[in-house]
Amino acid sequence: MGPWIAFGLILAFLLVFLLLPVGTVIYTAFVTETGALTLGHFGNFFNQSVFRESFFNSLWVALASTFFASVIAVPLAYLTVRFEFRGALAIQTLGVLPLIMPPFVGAVALQLIFGKNGSVNLLLDDWLGFTIPIMDGLVGVTFVESIHYFPFILLNLVASMRNIDGAMEESALNLGARGWRLFRRVIFPLAMPGYLAGAALVFVKVFDDLGTPLVMGITNMLAPQAYLRITSVGVDDPLGYVISVIMIGFSILALWLAARVMKGRDYATLQKGGGALQKRRLGQWESVLAYGWIVAVLLIVLAPHLGILLMSFAQVWSFSALPDAYTLEHYATVFSDAKGMIGNTLLYCVLAAGLDVVIGTAIAYLILRTRLPARQWLDHLASAALAIPGLVLAIGYLRLFKGVQLPGSDTLVVQTWVLIMLAYAVRRLPYALRSCMAALQQVHVSLEEAAQSLGASRLSTIRRVMVPLMAGGILAGFVTSFITAAVELSATLVLVSTESQAPMSLGIYLYMQSIAGRGPGAALAVLAVIVVALGTYFSHRFVERSRATVASTNKA
Repeated sequence: MGPWIAFGLILAFLLVFLLLPVGTVIYTAFVTETGALTLGHFGNFFNQSVFRESFFNSLWVALASTFFASVIAVPLAYLTVRFEFRGALAIQTLGVLPLIMPPFVGAVALQLIFGKNGSVNLLLDDWLGFTIPIMDGLVGVTFVESIHYFPFILLNLVASMRNIDGAMEESALNLGARGWRLFRRVIFPLAMPGYLAGAALVFVKVFDDLGTPLVMGITNMLAPQAYLRITSVGVDDPLGYVISVIMIGFSILALWLAARVMKGRDYATLQKGGGALQKRRLGQWESVLAYGWIVAVLLIVLAPHLGILLMSFAQVWSFSALPDAYTLEHYATVFSDAKGMIGNTLLYCVLAAGLDVVIGTAIAYLILRTRLPARQWLDHLASAALAIPGLVLAIGYLRLFKGVQLPGSDTLVVQTWVLIMLAYAVRRLPYALRSCMAALQQVHVSLEEAAQSLGASRLSTIRRVMVPLMAGGILAGFVTSFITAAVELSATLVLVSTESQAPMSLGIYLYMQSIAGRGPGAALAVLAVIVVALGTYFSHRFVERSRATVASTNKA
């Protein structure tokens, strides 16, 4: 009876806060002004060269960004998880920081560092007589997106690699597998669930990102075209909704392909790898090369944070490698005008991420541990939320809850912050779900059966056995949901009804709209990075202590 109740509650939540709002928006793409069904809007879309060009540009940027994000994340995860490394925890924490910075802010900062007149090119031109056009056009968008979204792969891959049974790697070593062959034939295939979960998220996020292309002046991509059509032509323009439907279709296709690759393959282990795995030592030259590579990667991926930090203290910064003068006035402005935004961000994002991991764990359990009919539909419905642009979901909320009042009061639902939090939770639910699915796939069902054979109830087995064993994946889902919700902008712009409800992402965006406001906007972005970095670091510490406690208990 319990699984059926959980199934019903989750289905009702997805129906009210995802399907109905988005359904009203999608409906517009298939009807005429008189309400008759039509496919004419799609024919009009593919007959225009600007839309065809936008479609292929978005596809190219999404695929290229996924590839380069993998190039950054896979070696970083492998080195810090499977080898003895000083500062491995700090390296993994620093590697997650790009997610806290809104992509449009990162694009502004990278222009200051790597742009045509940025610090790096000014120095290269002075010293060597050439420049690197890495921030131009679609290449620049790919560069920014790869740096911003590679933590999706890093978080999930680290959790998967920690769950690999150490005995399998030791067996491969005893049979002569070393280096690249060991990684290619044993480690990476066993960590495939985590990698595919992260890579699919990178593709989807890049495919529907709006802020980065707009800030860089690139409008020939799908998301900017949808935004421009809705804001310039009107909210009733069907082509904007046609683009939204196409984005939803390709995002679902990417997630389906990731699930298709894993179908029929067993990644479960009887032994959790973290406690038994013996990390290997690197040779002297191997350590030098590994540290050199990690430092070079971290310098590049943290360049936006360095640029924002300098901008937050800069009084004047134009056509020079570094600011011409420094000041603390921007921080004074932020603490004077935006104190409530930090509290609002923590409130909305903690509630949204907590809701996501509870629902994600429940869906993963229902799919992998029960035989309920149509249970896979929960995965499909929740994953579809990832493909819904925040602007479209917010408009759907405004239409669906228009005129609805809170029970027992005269306050309209659309005027409360609850819808902001729910929009964050619904759009980030797929992140937590993929992490929880990957974690549960690596826990063998015999562990659950053993607990129940010793007298534990199903609820007690979930609470005392399954959830602790899934802690790494659950934490990865919570951190991913929290960090990405903290930089949500499109839904925030529509749903915030009063200044007292504004979170930090909206404050950063409003400050960045003017040259004079970029200093305070950068100061607010620095405070956001600090808050999330501390939360991520202490979350990692919590998991490491839990893992050490479990390992010592097993040894006893």
